[in-house]
Amino acid sequence: MTRAEEAKARHHQLATQLRQHDHAYYVMARPSISDPEYDRLYRELLDLEKEFPELVTPDSPSQRVGGEPLKNFKQVRHLMPMMSLDNTYSQQEVRDFVTRVQKIVPNEKLEWSVEPKVDGVAMNLRYENGFLTVAATRGDGTTGDDITSNLKTIRSVPLKFHDLAGTHSNRSAKHAESDLFGSEKQAATRVPTLLEVRGEVFMTLAGFKKMNEARVAEGEEIFANPRNAAAGSLKQLDPRLAARRPLDAIFYGVGRVEDGDVPQTHEEWLELLSALGFKTPEWFRVCDSTDALIAAIDELDKVRRSFKYETDGAVIKLNNFPLREKVGYTSKAPRWAMAYKYAAEQAQTKLHNITVQVGRTGALTPVAELEPVFLAGSTIARATLHNEDEIKRKDIRIGDTVVIEKAGEVIPAVISVVLEKRPATAQPFDFFQHVHGKCPVCGGMIRRDPEFVVWRCENIACPAQVTRHIEYFAARAALDIESIGGVVADKVVERGLVRDPLDLFSLTVEQLATLNLGTTDAPRIFGEKNATKAVQAIERAKTFPLSRWLFALAIPEVGKTTAADVAKFHDDLTEAAQSPLLADVVAYHDAREKKLKPEAEAIAERLVASGFAHRSKRKNEKDEGIVTEVGPVVAQSILEYFAADAGKKVLQRLDELGIHPKGEKSAKKDLGAQPFAGKTFVLTGTLPTLSRDDAGAKIQALGGHVSSSVSKNTSYVLAGAEAGSKLEKAEALGVKVIDEADFLKMCEV
Repeated sequence: MTRAEEAKARHHQLATQLRQHDHAYYVMARPSISDPEYDRLYRELLDLEKEFPELVTPDSPSQRVGGEPLKNFKQVRHLMPMMSLDNTYSQQEVRDFVTRVQKIVPNEKLEWSVEPKVDGVAMNLRYENGFLTVAATRGDGTTGDDITSNLKTIRSVPLKFHDLAGTHSNRSAKHAESDLFGSEKQAATRVPTLLEVRGEVFMTLAGFKKMNEARVAEGEEIFANPRNAAAGSLKQLDPRLAARRPLDAIFYGVGRVEDGDVPQTHEEWLELLSALGFKTPEWFRVCDSTDALIAAIDELDKVRRSFKYETDGAVIKLNNFPLREKVGYTSKAPRWAMAYKYAAEQAQTKLHNITVQVGRTGALTPVAELEPVFLAGSTIARATLHNEDEIKRKDIRIGDTVVIEKAGEVIPAVISVVLEKRPATAQPFDFFQHVHGKCPVCGGMIRRDPEFVVWRCENIACPAQVTRHIEYFAARAALDIESIGGVVADKVVERGLVRDPLDLFSLTVEQLATLNLGTTDAPRIFGEKNATKAVQAIERAKTFPLSRWLFALAIPEVGKTTAADVAKFHDDLTEAAQSPLLADVVAYHDAREKKLKPEAEAIAERLVASGFAHRSKRKNEKDEGIVTEVGPVVAQSILEYFAADAGKKVLQRLDELGIHPKGEKSAKKDLGAQPFAGKTFVLTGTLPTLSRDDAGAKIQALGGHVSSSVSKNTSYVLAGAEAGSKLEKAEALGVKVIDEADFLKMCEV
């Protein structure tokens, strides 16, 4: 036997063993080998594939780690539609549902299956000749995103069917006697040559908690809940990122089936799927009456909190497949299935007061101060009221008796008011009046954010927002300081290590390494590795250009675009702080307002000569005006910031730290020769590979300007997925719309 033949035989043996060990660990939850021994076998397989690349097959265990990043997700059409289920919270409606189905097939004896409704992301997997070929999201029910590369990273998902002979079901022992695909019959079964398998991808509660703890340690935003985390993981363009997420899957149904022995009941299908290597529901009942069905729903409600994943209901289906076809479908859902949703636990209590918290983003959040009440295993004394609009919509007033529940069974929330218990003295709640029109922490100005329907404190120096300022300073678009954000920012402020953003440059690895991100009882230490990364990023920020620093300092009215525009015309921060160009912009507009034409024209000449402005005939005016790189509000704000004591201290502190941000003044001399010179871009939607920050940086580097709104003066609208009103306005005005591919070609010029 040649070396190649020996390698092929050994590779087959290793692949088979590793698949068996994966199934035992990830599906059966019964490890059959130690971790070191598994790693040894896996490394041997990788070594063989490195020596003989032809041994790498789509179903090889090595293909689960994730390949190169995708440019975008292709669309896949399901061979059979993935329909939604009708929902109910009423057991009486479940009884009515059974009655309706019985009327359609009056002479049939009905059997119902009941299984947990997993709160995850619905998937459709296509297997051809036993091998996984395509995996897709539900999408619109007809077409979904091709996420095959990401699904392959989930080790409980079989890349190929198990051989039926000698396999064992992962279904519970309670149903072993109904295993219609066991023993001899199992070995004789002809598996369909084409099979769509439906299931749910989820993140285990333990995995979700561990992942969020790791994200906190890295200074990253945490995920809101396991379902969102699972959905976000599956939408990663880089499968290697998805492979690092604690994803799992449960399979509960089928779509298109071709050429094979077809089970006649849902229970039989689950047995077959289990035998083929799929993880199926750990809890399952078959009921032959309505009373038994209701009893099963109640039984599941008592045990579902012990599962390793979140559930929000029970799925009820006709067990018999031929009867399903007789009962049929509506345009949106099968008539033979329903999802019973469990109501969240609720309680009534008195609302004594409404306090307003100021978050680290400046958001003012109303909180209900309650008469303590026991709910879902804990005593609740406070509950979120979300925002002003929610209070108005529910007409919540101080003194009311309210209904509260744990939203998502985690966060207490006020659901409604018990109007019959409302006291005569209760008055409608006025948010602005309640806080006396100012921030309850610093007394600063507040403003309602129309996009997020929340009130915000405008004072970025507000003590409640120290971490907000630090996060802004360290953000990717600003100084891109890794690991400083979220809980990390909170903790360095809490321990007194940082009082303002520039204090970050005095931090040491030793100080950060011992930082406790948790509590005294449950410590989570930042660690030396994370601390080293953070300090290196802080050092790197010292070399960043003037545009980044102008943005990072959070000067009022100065955004990324205006910071870049100013930086192109100044050598350094000191020059920008005392800029004669900015002073001329303010003076020019003052002269125009006062109708001092000779003075205005003299200033205009200087600004045009410097390149900081260009001539433009103003609408409805006979005389010619100028358009400056930044407006008078921005110019005035920058000058006032550095003229104030706080700004002077920033300049002094930067000098002491040896930080001297350099401008891009030399670049502006060649702006006219750059491909995007004089062009204005508007970005909308989600681009396949570029972030908006990256696209904006490319535009500005090539001499272009990025605007937030579309007008007839817009040169291009760069549109991605889920583009909204900006795209519609561009089309109405006849502005050219380009996609990312067009944009990248333009950048190559």
